[in-house]
Amino acid sequence: MLPDNPVSASGQRVVTDMTGKRVRIPRQVNRVADLWHANNQVVLLLGGQNKLVATTPLVKHQHWFVAVDPAIKKVVAPFGGDQIQVEELLKAQPEVVIAADPGQVKTARQAKLPVVNAMYTDFAGLKKSVSLTAQVLGGSAPQIAQKYNRELDRNIKLVRKRLAGVRRPAVVHFVNANDLTKVDGRDTIVDEWIKIAGGKNAVTRKGNQITITAEELLKANPQVIIVGSCTSHRARQVLQKNRQLRNLTAVKENRVYGNPQGTFPWDRYSTEEALQVLWAAQVLHPSRMKGIDMRAQTKKFYHDYYHYRLSNHQAQAILNGDN
Repeated sequence: MLPDNPVSASGQRVVTDMTGKRVRIPRQVNRVADLWHANNQVVLLLGGQNKLVATTPLVKHQHWFVAVDPAIKKVVAPFGGDQIQVEELLKAQPEVVIAADPGQVKTARQAKLPVVNAMYTDFAGLKKSVSLTAQVLGGSAPQIAQKYNRELDRNIKLVRKRLAGVRRPAVVHFVNANDLTKVDGRDTIVDEWIKIAGGKNAVTRKGNQITITAEELLKANPQVIIVGSCTSHRARQVLQKNRQLRNLTAVKENRVYGNPQGTFPWDRYSTEEALQVLWAAQVLHPSRMKGIDMRAQTKKFYHDYYHYRLSNHQAQAILNGDN
């Protein structure tokens, strides 16, 4: 069996994607179509944004992504709704397609394009997916990936050390404030960072974005609620207006928080998970996480990986979930 990265006479090499599929790609990749919202952020972190020739509509409207990389507004997004517009994708002339949705992977492969599936579901997968994307991009990307993976490991280790032996509050993570029936269950990356941050998921069922009833939430009665893609002010406002959910302990004790969101929401499929574990630990156990300045941590991350200088106000806006 050929090892990864053998260079053939035709100037190609082989990478193994997250599903174990071996994909032949050019030795030097200069044109990437990234059809997975979250992975565009990985490309940005790895310094490969100049190679993007196709992206997604969501990325082009992600406030902080555009702030860091204004050129993304000019990159084509070959979609009609959730469907790939194959002709538009082919016009972009990608040398490699990165995707995660099985249907999109299939469509792009049917168009005879080399497709790398970068999907993951946990922190180990996140690190592997970052390394895979770096392997596709080449150049200095693998070194940046190694640096990032070390930082993620270091932050997780710091949190676990500080929170050794803590009592774990029950936590519910709502996907967003627009639908208070959608939560994240067990065996998800959300579940994993809740555990790392010294909490326990109050939702016992498995899966991302699962539907839950108000009765189930009242029975679970979380001590802390975190709401994705939302500010703390809006999250509290929405829950306090809900006749049933306003009776939850977390709502009554004002322990409801909007999750930070930067170039991508921190809470799911994001390289900014390296910041999420620190933030969530500080939210759940503030006394144990004293001395961690999240504004300074955010500014440093953006400087080190995106080469972008955030002001104090901008860093606070990201932490507030303003997007």
